[in-house]
Amino acid sequence: MGSRSSSSSVETASSSSSMREFLRQAGGVAVVDGGLATELERHGADLNDPLWSAKCLLTSSHLIRTVHLDYLEAGADIIITASYQATIQGFEAKGFSTEESESLLRKSVEIAREARDIYYERCSEGSCDGRVLNHRPIIVAASVGSYGAYLADGSEYSGDYGEAMTLGALKEFHRRRVQVLTEAGPDLLAFETIPNKLEAQAFAELLEEEEDIKLPAWFCFNSKDGVNVVSGDSFLECASVAESCKKVVAVGINCTPPRFIHGLITTIKKVATKPIVIYPNSGESYDADRKEWVQNTGVSDEDFVSYVNKWCEAGASLVGGCCRTTPNTIRAIYRTIPSRSTSPPEQ
Repeated sequence: MGSRSSSSSVETASSSSSMREFLRQAGGVAVVDGGLATELERHGADLNDPLWSAKCLLTSSHLIRTVHLDYLEAGADIIITASYQATIQGFEAKGFSTEESESLLRKSVEIAREARDIYYERCSEGSCDGRVLNHRPIIVAASVGSYGAYLADGSEYSGDYGEAMTLGALKEFHRRRVQVLTEAGPDLLAFETIPNKLEAQAFAELLEEEEDIKLPAWFCFNSKDGVNVVSGDSFLECASVAESCKKVVAVGINCTPPRFIHGLITTIKKVATKPIVIYPNSGESYDADRKEWVQNTGVSDEDFVSYVNKWCEAGASLVGGCCRTTPNTIRAIYRTIPSRSTSPPEQ
């Protein structure tokens, strides 16, 4: 998983053996990157659009590449593509053809792979300047956001898709998107911010049905109470869906306040034997009506990082950040993990 060259090195990985080998090479704990949208805005991008960070695939792909590089140089072992809110249906609603929409999805993976290549070149050049520059296995994870992310109405934070939504409809919504992302050559599929059990089942069945999808995947759910996923469905039951899917190599939590993570790791461990991935948000509250984050509701980088070793002790083996976390957060995570205080082994 995660080659040093531009080509993907993932084998079929229907079991979690390749993920466990990747974690072994990372010293036991791998670092996931942090928030994308906040960083794109800091670099000057205007994301006031239903496509959110995916808008940059149209207007400023160089900024996406820059943010990926910032995270790699902060110590991230896994970078997640700018495809969370990128869907064929969403692009078509903006007037793009199906072919153009699929091309933009592929572009999200290509940008991340380019960033990895550039990073490896910088590693060869030396001169750290405070940056983490060492050859190590790096995974490009293709983000697959929930149906709620496509709706762009905050429903990925409620999981309420209405009673008319069916398992079959969700599978068909995601099917071609997942096929296109897979064909683009990432190392892993990251199904993120899954807000309800129905969508987890849709993803699991989709992976089982599509024999050509040989990539490993992770499923990450979000919670606002530390007990259930945001829809109110049992977190335990959702984790069980992920655990039972052969192509899923890690199960976890994202876009959830840090204070809930420890308890949710304990919940996952009741039903899952696969590695646990966590990348919480900063703890800030999101106002779906105003489409903005409520200021001063989160935790500082220092407080966020103070949780990290406790999460690892509880069972997490992939740790990063989600919304409102930055390269500084990820650098601090990298430095606080004991096994990363020295250069990780080369592949």
